[in-house]
This record gives sequence, structure tokens and C-alpha cells, in this order.
Amino acid sequence: MRRAFLNTLFFLSLLTGPAVLLLQHPTSLNAQQRTMRLILKDGSYQSVVKYEVQGDKVHYLSAERFEWEDIPSSLIDWEATKKYEADFNSGKLRKSREETPEERDEREKEDANSPQIAPGLHLPGTGGVFLFDQYQGKPELAEIVQNGSELNKNNGKSVLRSTINPLAGSKQSFELKGEHAGIQSHLPRPTIYIDIDEGAQSGSPIADRFRLVRVAVKKDTRIVANLKITFTGKVSEQSTSVPASVEKLGTGEWVKVVPAQDLAAGEYAVVEMLGPQEMNLYVWDFGVSPNAPANPNTVQPDKSSGGTLPK
Repeated sequence: MRRAFLNTLFFLSLLTGPAVLLLQHPTSLNAQQRTMRLILKDGSYQSVVKYEVQGDKVHYLSAERFEWEDIPSSLIDWEATKKYEADFNSGKLRKSREETPEERDEREKEDANSPQIAPGLHLPGTGGVFLFDQYQGKPELAEIVQNGSELNKNNGKSVLRSTINPLAGSKQSFELKGEHAGIQSHLPRPTIYIDIDEGAQSGSPIADRFRLVRVAVKKDTRIVANLKITFTGKVSEQSTSVPASVEKLGTGEWVKVVPAQDLAAGEYAVVEMLGPQEMNLYVWDFGVSPNAPANPNTVQPDKSSGGTLPK
């Protein structure tokens, strides 16, 4: 999965004994928008999301790199650029222009990574993590934003000893703020779709990479997992895993996580395992509550679509 993730990625390395936090800086993603072209005088072009003329230069958002870039205005064939925009907007270009092999390959790749999971409801080609839900009988996709577990050291009175020797019987828990996740499933057996950057974990078996866990609610927090570190540095993880199938979806980049059975009402999280003993401290949390209010900013099916929902 080559798509980068919005959130900073923290993970816990347990292979060497003590808990160590590592930091990466992923690339930002922009929402999928219509691509335009700035056609240059040499016959090539730049694919852009939008652009604006600033004096003798053009400031544009690259559709390939999702970064703002500049190009001298004198290099652009403005007549060809405006004609292309007019033909595209009118539909004339789509009817008369023959698709190149490269464009066909790219389109097929985009189609494969934007599969339809219900009539008129497609996963976005930009990737992310989404929960498939039904609210008031209507299907929808709710995006789950990565939430950061906080490393909470429970050293009791042994703070000084822990400071001198962090391996000396320390106990830690991974916690999320708040009693409930922002996204709630109205279905007892939700499906979670995942398409994120593999990073350093490229090549790991899909079935071993993601886990579904039950999250314990305690006062104003939700506990994802507990760790115990012995005097010798041996680390043991304690979390409540939920049986679930994890498999690739079609030929694209999406992974589908489905609980093996209906989930009891409560709080849950999808956890990324970065190795046999490495767990990402940033998780995707959600809850199961049939009577919860509507989720915010959901993706709805195309109004023109019909058909029957998958069971």
C-alpha cells in the first residue's frame, strides 16, 4: 500500500526489551479532485488539481505529488491549455479523444482501488480507513481517523527507581482519551476497509498485520492494551483480541477486516502490528452502538444507484 497516512506514526519496539518510541513523518494526502492540465509549449503537460497565475509564474497544486509548485508562465501554452479545459468541460474531449495505453492502465488501477462495496457506494481511491455502516437503513462509509494511544506509566511509588532503571518491574498501559470513539457502528458486525502506507512493514502477511481488539472503558479513558516489563526486560502484552478475518479486497490496495461474529455493544479498535512483538501506538478506534446518533461526514451512495445491499 503506497499511500501515505495523515497521522504521525508512533510504534512500540518490544524486541530489545525496554519500550522505545519511534517517529516517522508521513506525507499528507489531499481529497480526490478533478484533474486539470497545464499544457507546455514543448508538448508535455503538468497534471494539476488547481492553479493560479501570480505575476510571471503559475502556482499550482500537483495532482501527482500533492504539493504546491511553481512554473514560469512563459513556458505554458495558454491557448492549448484553455482549449483543453473547454473541451473537457463540454464533454467533447472525452468523446473524440482516444485513450492512450498509459492512461488506460492508470484508469484501471484507479478503478481497482475504488471498488464498489454497495450499490453506488465506492471506497475512495485516495485510501484511508473506513467503517461500512447502515444508518436508518441506508448504507454509508464513515472514515475512522487514527487516534494516538498515550503511554501511561503506572509506576506507583517507584518513580525514582523507574527513572534510574526503567526495566525494574514497570507496568504501562496504552490509553485513548474519552469514553467513546467518535465513530460508532449501528451494525453489530461492521466491516472495516483499510488502505494505508505499508512503510517499513512492507511484505508482512496481511493476516498478521491487523488485529481487532476490545477496548476497556475506565473513567474518562479507554485502555487499548497493558504491558508488563520484568526486571530482565521481558515484555508481555495484555489485550483482548476479537476473532476477525483479514484479507485483501480484489486486486487493489484495500484490506477488509470483518469480525468473526456479531460484536457486543462497546468500544473497539483496529491495531496495526508492526512485527510479532511491535505494536503501533496509533490505532483506529470505533464503537458499536445501535442507538448512536449519525456519524459525521459520511460517504453516501450515488443517488442514481439502485439495487440491493450486500448481506
